[in-house]
Amino acid sequence: MASSIPVSAPTDAPAWTLFARPRVSGRRMSWLTLGGLAFVVLVAAVAVAAPWLAPDDPVRQSLRGRLSPPTFDGTDGRPHLFGTDHLGRDVLSRVIYGSRVSLSVGFSAVLVGGLLGSSLGIIAGFSSGRVDAVIMTVADAQLAFPFILLAIGIIAVLGPSFPTLIVVVGLSGWVSYARILRAQVLSLRSREFVEAIQALGGSVLRVVLRHVVPNVLSSIVVVATLELARSIVLEATLSFLGLGIQPPTPSWGGMVQEGRDYLDTAWWIATFPGLVLMLTSIVVSRTGDGLRDLLDPTLRGE
Repeated sequence: MASSIPVSAPTDAPAWTLFARPRVSGRRMSWLTLGGLAFVVLVAAVAVAAPWLAPDDPVRQSLRGRLSPPTFDGTDGRPHLFGTDHLGRDVLSRVIYGSRVSLSVGFSAVLVGGLLGSSLGIIAGFSSGRVDAVIMTVADAQLAFPFILLAIGIIAVLGPSFPTLIVVVGLSGWVSYARILRAQVLSLRSREFVEAIQALGGSVLRVVLRHVVPNVLSSIVVVATLELARSIVLEATLSFLGLGIQPPTPSWGGMVQEGRDYLDTAWWIATFPGLVLMLTSIVVSRTGDGLRDLLDPTLRGE
């Protein structure tokens, strides 16, 4: 009697295909985008593991070893691969802990701005008349007003703190989500399937949650990636101006500000956090560009 156990068909796929680049929406992800995502994951892992990776306490002062250049054997008997600052604090440890501040503010601000901007953009797209006009007028007014002045005003009233910084940076990016999603919703609401659902008695909430949000999700992801790079730079800018994270908590922008008076004698204080900030913002921004090319429906033909 023949066996009833199914036999799987042999595969001719070579072993190297296991390491092929993943596909998204039928398109193969570029090595540049894949490397950018890996870099973001690496920086996030460093931020989470900062207590175990940092060679020293980031706020521990040692005046005997102040302004030491990068060395494996400092005057205090400790290695300082990025040197020490004007208070003898290890720059490498402060850069590692500074990644926590930058990524925490960046991701939190993207979440705040994304939720607010996406919601207002969808509301403006489905509404007509005054509601749409009011939302877009507020968006245009924010784009026309220098945001740094608005940030100074908010921080002056609420005081510099971590939650205030998240709110300020988050409010700076909601306009991008709102304008892009409004345009997409205006296009989607005139499609046949949306009109058919509404003709069958489907509510606006059902149309938005079941049909609109899945169609604009890729745009939200792309805008969020680009906004993450901008949020990291904006947080560093506010910290550089003394409006962000306050000392002695390490922040990349604050470290650049602390080292600007020592550029001639101790260049490493500002150089290393500035290089890490520049590299992170460039990689995250380029990753956003790669995701845009990957997820944009108009660029899917190969």
